[in-house]
Amino acid sequence: MLLARRGARHRKRSGDEQPSEQEQPGSGSAIAVGALLDGVPESVVIGASLLAGGPVSLVTVVAVFLSNVPEGLSSAAGMRQAGRSRRYVFLLWTAIALVSGAAALAGYTLLGGAPPEVLAAITALAAGAILAMITDTMVPEAFEDAHLLVGLITVLGFLVAFAISHA
Repeated sequence: MLLARRGARHRKRSGDEQPSEQEQPGSGSAIAVGALLDGVPESVVIGASLLAGGPVSLVTVVAVFLSNVPEGLSSAAGMRQAGRSRRYVFLLWTAIALVSGAAALAGYTLLGGAPPEVLAAITALAAGAILAMITDTMVPEAFEDAHLLVGLITVLGFLVAFAISHA
């Protein structure tokens, strides 16, 4: 909520909803912090899931990759429309990628001896963060553009994820 008030509410949207720095000073840093809050839990789960190996880590990596590509593209487009420079957008996403990579490494190295309950709690926290971000930003924008197909595409996405996890 704090980040939304600082200008990061629509950080994952591609339209003109993102405020520029002139409209709301500090919105750029709020967007960056929001993107980190979205990316770090996912990365920790990727690192922790690599400990188990096998299909769990593959499913996690595929799911995070499939969700982050459109998120990143949408957010970058919104930042450009809000007047942020190409350099700002590039450096921001490079920094987020580096921090996320470090979080994955930390998840892998620090959670090696963690009980399954701890790993399950971390995974549930990251899944909740992903669902909150999707329902807050991506679903409304998708509905604006695709209307009735959003529900069908969402169900198909869940079915594909389910199929991959049980393969």
